[in-house]
Amino acid sequence: MEDPQHETQESLDRLRSEVDSLRTSRRRLVLAADADRHRIERELHDGPQQQLVALAVNLQLARRLADHDPVATAALLDEMGRDVREALDGSRRLAERIYPPLLESGGLGVALRSAAEGAGIQTSVHVAADAYPAEVARTVYFCCVEALERMGRGAHSAVTVREEEGALVFDVVGDGAGSDAATAEGDLPRLRDRLEALGGGLTIASEPGGGTRVSGSLPLPGG
Repeated sequence: MEDPQHETQESLDRLRSEVDSLRTSRRRLVLAADADRHRIERELHDGPQQQLVALAVNLQLARRLADHDPVATAALLDEMGRDVREALDGSRRLAERIYPPLLESGGLGVALRSAAEGAGIQTSVHVAADAYPAEVARTVYFCCVEALERMGRGAHSAVTVREEEGALVFDVVGDGAGSDAATAEGDLPRLRDRLEALGGGLTIASEPGGGTRVSGSLPLPGG
């Protein structure tokens, strides 16, 4: 017969372990959010901000050239036009990292295709439906995008999103051309924490031929 005191101690130990795991998970989520903000700030500084500084300098130069060197002025204006387009593209990509407008206007499939194209990754995307709860769709989107980025430019990838047993399930599979299972594994805690915070889960596995499969699921409301 089991000692009631022993059973109570085991229950307390399990509870302490679960509390410690929860605290660790929450700390990782906070650190991950801070890291995301720092990365966006750095990309903003190195991209659009530097391009706008260059534009300001070129505007002053164009004003000085305008009266006596129209050919050089025209060439400089063409360069400035390219810089403006690059700055706009960079700003758009950063805005999508914060919250993708296509997720609401076009649905999960459209948003994922746009993100893959912007990352320079050849990706086939199959999403069973476009209408999912906003919190679930947003979490799946960011997990898929982060997984795609780990595949690397030049990789061929496939993204599948489907409903299964009351949950939204996704798979991101890279062909091995640019994917790195070890690198992806390093980001596993952050992605897993994001999903587990909403009652889901995540796994990463190596595929035959050196590719990587990132799989996750999130429960759907009422599922």
